[in-house]
Amino acid sequence: MFKKALIAEDFESFNISVQKAVEELKIETSDNVHYCDDAWMKVKKSIREKSPYDLLITDLSFDTDHREQNLKNGKELVDAIKEDAPTIKIIVFSIENRPEIVEKLFADHHINGFVSKGREDIKELKRAIKAVYNNEKYISSNVKDSIKNKNSYDFTKFDKILVKLLSEGMIQKNIPDYLKENNIKPSSLSSVEKALNNLKESLGVLNNEQLIALCKDWGII
Repeated sequence: MFKKALIAEDFESFNISVQKAVEELKIETSDNVHYCDDAWMKVKKSIREKSPYDLLITDLSFDTDHREQNLKNGKELVDAIKEDAPTIKIIVFSIENRPEIVEKLFADHHINGFVSKGREDIKELKRAIKAVYNNEKYISSNVKDSIKNKNSYDFTKFDKILVKLLSEGMIQKNIPDYLKENNIKPSSLSSVEKALNNLKESLGVLNNEQLIALCKDWGII
C-alpha cells in the first residue's frame, strides 16, 4: 500500500472523510491541506527532504477567499506536481464529473483515478486507492457508464448544429430557415424532425430539453 499520501480538499467535511479512508487503508503517513499552493509546497518540501509523497488525492474546485493563490484549482495543482514529482499517483475526488472533463483529466493531465463525490463515495475512493496502487486506472462506475454511452453514439456535424441551435433558444420550426440561409443541407423541416427524433430515441431522452442537457453534460455543445 502507499506509504505517504497528501489530501488537498478545502471543504472540512470532505477532508475529514478522505482522511478516514486513508487511515482505514493503513497508509502510514497522510497530510491534508485546504489550498493548492500549500499542497504544492508540501510536495516540493517532501522531495527536498527525500521523503516524497506517493499519492495525491485532490478536488478540482477550490473556493477563493482572502488568501491570494498562485494555483487556483485542482488541474493547475496536478500539472505543477506532475512536473516536480512525475511518479506520484493522483486521484481526483470531485463533484465535477462530466464525461468530457474526466476524459481530459486522464488524457491531458495524466491522472490515475477519478472518483465522483456522491452516494457511497468514500467506499469508492478506497477501491480507487487500491486500484491505483496496483497500477490500474480507476473511474467511478457512474462516470464510466456516462463515458461509454457518450462514445457509443457517433454525433454527426448536422446533429451538433441542430442541438446547438436548440440550446441557443431557436424554435425547432425555425431551424430550416437558418439552415437554408447558411447553405446547410438537408434543410427541410421533416429532415430536422427526423434527425432530432433519431437522436432522442438513440440517447433515451424524451424531449429537446433533456437532449440539450445531456449534450451539455457530454461536452457535445
